[in-house]
Amino acid sequence: MIDTPPDVARLYHEMLMARSGAERLRMGCDLFMAARRLALAGLRAESPGDLPARLFLRFYGRDFDSHQRAAIVDRIRARGDERSRWSTAR
Repeated sequence: MIDTPPDVARLYHEMLMARSGAERLRMGCDLFMAARRLALAGLRAESPGDLPARLFLRFYGRDFDSHQRAAIVDRIRARGDERSRWSTAR
């Protein structure tokens, strides 16, 4: 859906391009982190468990076939187990 008049879209694009590359990168990172926080809040509301794997699936699940997805989720869960062992050992 495009609901922005072309002249406004052009002006917005020009304003973004007038910013430095570092500034645009920071803006993109800020937007990603905001989306991540919103996604995590939604996932926690559904169920608090297995957040890293569920977050991966929410953001990137459609980018991989079922075998790749399963392997990545297994790896994420294994890393989570490693982290919990390290955090309790200290």
